[in-house]
Amino acid sequence: MHRIRLPRSVVARRPRRLGLLLVATLAASPVLAAHAADPQQHAGQPLGTVEFPVSCNAGAQAAFDRALALLHHMTYPQAREAFRASASADPTCAMAHWGVAMTLFTPLWPTRPDAAALQEGWREVELARSLAPEDVRERGFIAAAGAFFRDPEQSDYWVRVRRWEAAQADLYDAFPDDVEVATFHALAHMAGAPPTGDEARQRAERAAAILVAMHQAHPGHPGAMHYLVHANDVPGREHESLDVTRRYDAAAPRNPHALHMPTHIYTRLGDWDRVISGNRRAAEAALEHPAGDRGQFVWDEFAHAIEYLVYAHLQQGDDVAAAGEMARLRAVPNLQPSAKTAFHLASIPSRLALERGDWAAAASLEPRQPGSLDWDRNTWPEAIVRFARGTGAARRQELAEARLQRARLGDLEAATRANGEDLFANHVRVLALALDGWIAQAAEDPTTARTRLEEAARLEASIPKPPVTPGPTLPAYEMLGDLLSLQQSHAQALAAYEQALSLYPNRFNSLLGAARAAEAAGEKTIAKRHYEGLLAVAAHATRPTPMAEARAYIGRDQQAPDRP
Repeated sequence: MHRIRLPRSVVARRPRRLGLLLVATLAASPVLAAHAADPQQHAGQPLGTVEFPVSCNAGAQAAFDRALALLHHMTYPQAREAFRASASADPTCAMAHWGVAMTLFTPLWPTRPDAAALQEGWREVELARSLAPEDVRERGFIAAAGAFFRDPEQSDYWVRVRRWEAAQADLYDAFPDDVEVATFHALAHMAGAPPTGDEARQRAERAAAILVAMHQAHPGHPGAMHYLVHANDVPGREHESLDVTRRYDAAAPRNPHALHMPTHIYTRLGDWDRVISGNRRAAEAALEHPAGDRGQFVWDEFAHAIEYLVYAHLQQGDDVAAAGEMARLRAVPNLQPSAKTAFHLASIPSRLALERGDWAAAASLEPRQPGSLDWDRNTWPEAIVRFARGTGAARRQELAEARLQRARLGDLEAATRANGEDLFANHVRVLALALDGWIAQAAEDPTTARTRLEEAARLEASIPKPPVTPGPTLPAYEMLGDLLSLQQSHAQALAAYEQALSLYPNRFNSLLGAARAAEAAGEKTIAKRHYEGLLAVAAHATRPTPMAEARAYIGRDQQAPDRP
């Protein structure tokens, strides 16, 4: 990619301040400017350490620093209000308008800016440009935001992201040692990843190298920590920089996303106790950070934390706790009407039914609920419900209903690709292939069933997991193991379950399936290992049958006479 390198001789001298600012949080009110006169009101609630001197007065600078820290934590609604407070404190502060624009799109998240957000973002960029800052770095940041928001009447999100990525790369070429430039470059580089696992991994590696260096030089910087955790949220990197992962939530102990983000790594590691602890705190903190222009909505970080809680409880076999979290989410009014909310409201009940093997509950799920959300813009979430409903029907031998849901999955995959969302479309494709497999099994075509689930498993393993979800609705390799167990191919089922566990450690159903398959295949040592793993993971399980089965097997093994 061509780089425009700015000669250092033309770089304007930037304003300097002594030291670093330890940023204190503003109150959860949607109107953050009301607290500008009392910046120490929440001095015990830090956001991390930032240093971004801008060409603005002291009052605007203080608000800008708070806003920037919030932006690095992806606390977008609150960051927007703080940037607006900065602009109010100094009408000539161009970077405050840059900041407002930067809160109007959400790199790495599934939400896409609508037409109104694109128009507003472009207006803010134009305001920033009209103030004509002399500082070259500031002009570079404004130009990068402009690369995303220009031509607001056009809607190709990925074209915008890649323009932004290229502009941030140009700025990084000019200022490679600047922590703000470097962290935004790393973020943009990850955000521009195509829907293939290899390229996403390579981008994560490159971003991580930059972020590790920035974290070493600026250990309290929230962007360096946060984006490094994102860079490690890919298969094979989950063990990297665990010290940073475990420190990140302490950098902002009441910020919902900072509390939640480390649990992405803990989920990949199968550390369910940490997932539960972090997301309990994140869910409570999210209720303190309302969203909407009047603070009228519960921020979608609440629903996000709840799904991770549901997922972790299910992996511990605690169906009661998982169902309780779903009921808690449904009882909360005024959820933010966003893509994340749509995803979680679709995914959680689907996951709860499928993980428990409650095929009747799965078959009775209603898609596109609640009707207040724009499901035409949220095709992957709808597909999850259609898959769950179709799988439930297929497992109940209700082939007509299963085929009806499969046809809808085909429509949703096509619509998702037409929207330019190839990664989400690939995940819909995995669901479609898996449902094909279960339909074939119900139709007494075991060869086709196996072929389709093998295709689903290979595709799923080749594509990145979007951060919105803790994991696949059901891992395709786990489903392949279930199918092979039904077909009495126990050794092959064991291999499929163990492949699932290599990708998604400590999953309850994969451990149970592997233990049963190993036992049926005569692999007693392997069966014992997986049963022991199940008991260790699910000490508080509310599923009595599998737990009794595991204890009985281990008890029999311990009573067996020693072999010569």
